[in-house]
Amino acid sequence: MQHTAGDAEPDVTIVIPVYNEEGILSAALADLFDRLDRSPRLGGLRFEVLLSANGCVDRTVEIAREWGERRPELRLIEGPEPNYGRALRAGIEQARGRYVICEEIDLCDVDFHERALHRLREERYDMVIGSKRLERSLDRRPAYRRAATRAVNTLLWVATGYRGTDTHGLKAFVRERVLPVVSTCRVDRDMFASELVIRAQRSGLRVVEIPVEVIEKRAPSVHLFRRVPRVLRQLGTLAWSIRVGERS
Repeated sequence: MQHTAGDAEPDVTIVIPVYNEEGILSAALADLFDRLDRSPRLGGLRFEVLLSANGCVDRTVEIAREWGERRPELRLIEGPEPNYGRALRAGIEQARGRYVICEEIDLCDVDFHERALHRLREERYDMVIGSKRLERSLDRRPAYRRAATRAVNTLLWVATGYRGTDTHGLKAFVRERVLPVVSTCRVDRDMFASELVIRAQRSGLRVVEIPVEVIEKRAPSVHLFRRVPRVLRQLGTLAWSIRVGERS
């Protein structure tokens, strides 16, 4: 990995929304930078890591700033409220790289980065989805979280006509081709990532899924069952926007 500093434009921006991650942030960044530095398949590419903090009330922002002083490739942006979708959207909009990788701080899967960038650069796909539900994927999250993923995906099939296997989690894309899709998204929080994937597919972009391995390093920062009512409301808004809004 080449360093990116000052006015040098990166080839790749890794966008990572963070919310109260003081417990794992430093170790996760150390591991991410080490693996990026040592990756032979990513050699020659200029990277930036863009942390999009949203409503943090612990030491997450302080730790991120300390890392930014040591690693010029790291940038930090801040939002005022806990809102995953808005943080992800802000990161995408402020990314400088031709290629954008949407990551999770408890994953930082450099193997996905390598495979996804190959699909984008060599096979000319517009978006690559890291699916937890493909046959060769390995999802080691608790059973109730795997069941929730299946349930949400089934609802998306019914409500929007989406025919992929996963929408939430790791993804990579060519920024200039996906930015117009971002501007059409209407929901945020939990469902923004899903809406982005669904609209990318419906807009005719070349989208492909690849298998990933998911190992949970810590409990979710927001309790799953407290999110259910909000997800259902957002799903209704998304379904109306896609089914009705596209015809109006």
